[in-house]
Amino acid sequence: MALTALITGSTSGIGLGIAKAFAALGHQIVFNGLEPDGAEIAQKVASEAGVQHFFSPANMLDPVAIRALAKQAIDTFGSVDILVNNAGIQYVAALENFPEEKWDAIIAINLTAAFHLTKAVWPTMKAKKYGRVINIASAHGLVASEYKSAYVAAKHGLVGFTKTIALEGADFGITANTICPGYVHTPIIDKQIPEQMKAHNMTAEEVVQKVLLDKQAIKSFNTIESIAQSAVFLVSDAASTITGIALPVDGGWTAQ
Repeated sequence: MALTALITGSTSGIGLGIAKAFAALGHQIVFNGLEPDGAEIAQKVASEAGVQHFFSPANMLDPVAIRALAKQAIDTFGSVDILVNNAGIQYVAALENFPEEKWDAIIAINLTAAFHLTKAVWPTMKAKKYGRVINIASAHGLVASEYKSAYVAAKHGLVGFTKTIALEGADFGITANTICPGYVHTPIIDKQIPEQMKAHNMTAEEVVQKVLLDKQAIKSFNTIESIAQSAVFLVSDAASTITGIALPVDGGWTAQ
């Protein structure tokens, strides 16, 4: 059965991987992202899979734009059956040097946007008595690291938010789960490496091995495909009674 999946931050990185995986299943895709060529990326994925789609450049900092995105998706396809709150940003700095505007933006995009978008699609999910909400958190939704106060706070909040809506949606056929990836080599990591080099006075290779992958038992980056297939599982019939979990896909990081 073709469903409609709305995935934020889905024109690059993990979000794009999830969009491709859902499109391969025949689902209609609502793409979102701020990349200049986002519309072309979305068109290419949808055309290759032969599915309907549309692209929105809605900024996850803007609650009005978020609600407009939800309305456009529902008006176009009738419902949003799968919601993946994936959009995220990162900034690395010691607490005393952490810019307030970076804190506000990270909390807004990584946490508050998920609240606004989930709230906007929730009534149609309840009315349909079906919905799958997947929030992309991080291993940092379960454990902390230095120099990431805003990101860790946002991702911990996202795990808690997921548990709450899992309880609220249980009587309406709605499940809500969080995927908590370890380090995945995406554009957000490429931006983070220079920040970590500065914070730790290390080379790029030292940052990868001694900082990024240090806490993982498996010393290699997790793959976008592994995250995407985790999302596919969580919307499958086999996962119909799985709700409220935080699923680590983290190379053994949180096993410590």
